[in-house]
Amino acid sequence: GKAPIEERKKWQATLDKHLRKKMNLKPIMRMNGNFARKLMSKETVEAVCELIHSEERQVALKELMDLYLKMKPVWRSSCPAKECPELLCQYSYHSQRFAELLSTKFKYRYEGKITNYFHKTLAHVPEIIERDGSIGAWASEGNESGNKL
Repeated sequence: GKAPIEERKKWQATLDKHLRKKMNLKPIMRMNGNFARKLMSKETVEAVCELIHSEERQVALKELMDLYLKMKPVWRSSCPAKECPELLCQYSYHSQRFAELLSTKFKYRYEGKITNYFHKTLAHVPEIIERDGSIGAWASEGNESGNKL
């Protein structure tokens, strides 16, 4: 079930405090690119796992981040076919597993509500790259689109 709003706020505060202490991440910076880069890392997952009691959740979160870090170079590269061909080949598998994890282990958060942009970027990246060469070219905004992910 869904946690009440007060409970979610309490969790948010606990998490912010923990990440500030462990990672020197300040929640005030939440919207900038450096915050996102630092947040989406193995170190952060390790820190977050210290707050999670369920081992199953910890394992799922670690796998999710691992998949994210394997997909990210494909989004960010201006020519993934040259710069990271292996990761590009594995991309479809990684993105399917990523979506599967979200809809099973994290379904309390993503009950069939994966956004269209998110779905498109997850599922159709290989075709987009084949056609346009990179995600940045497709979005016509350089590598900024890779950052959004």
